[in-house]
Amino acid sequence: MPILEHAADGSVRPIARTWVPEVPVALEFNGLAYAVMMATPRDLEDFATGFAICEGLVSDPHQIADLAIAEVENGWVVRTMIEGLGADKLGERVRARVAESSCGLCGIDNLEVVARPLPAVAPHAPLSGAVIFRALAALRDHQPLGRETNAAHAAAYAEAEGRIACVREDVGRHNALDKLIGARARAGLALSPGFILSTARCSYEIVEKAVKAGATTLVTVSLPTSMAVSRAAAAGLSLWALARDDSVLAVTA
Repeated sequence: MPILEHAADGSVRPIARTWVPEVPVALEFNGLAYAVMMATPRDLEDFATGFAICEGLVSDPHQIADLAIAEVENGWVVRTMIEGLGADKLGERVRARVAESSCGLCGIDNLEVVARPLPAVAPHAPLSGAVIFRALAALRDHQPLGRETNAAHAAAYAEAEGRIACVREDVGRHNALDKLIGARARAGLALSPGFILSTARCSYEIVEKAVKAGATTLVTVSLPTSMAVSRAAAAGLSLWALARDDSVLAVTA
């Protein structure tokens, strides 16, 4: 399909564009269909692992007995076998997810779930703005999909001195963070004492995923929602937001 760029001066020219991949990815655990996510089909082992950790199905990758990925006619399927306490809770969790939506929780039965306290974040040293600026300056070089399409989110883990250690990209902001969490967990590496750097809007789900995965500090390029701020403060998560080349807000730092 030809793409025509219309300029403000009235000129029109054909251009080439690369679209960010977005396909349905079905996540199955122990033979049960758990969720279908619209995602970029890269790093799916990391995606399934991080998703399982954030959902409370596993606490570490050693509880994943097997993981298989298959491309099917309408998308991708990731079939994961898990062991431990998460396997016992799986059936109940699948039933509960029937009343949930991809953008959060819906239905009065889920109000108590939203208000459930998060685990307390481990004591940690505060960051400096200089460290954040150092990570921001390097992030673009670690976003090949973002540079190619200008349409992909990134979640990065930066060491305490600001060096980018790991980055995962996806069309979905939650997916990118799940992939990062899974990648670090599968490598046996923690999400502290450094920090997570996310290109996403900072909603409460981003905060909750970061806390549940063991992060101590979260930096986002956008402003947080009111619930994200309150959840971060209650858990003791250091939250920095509206990160730019020359400024950043210490929200709960």
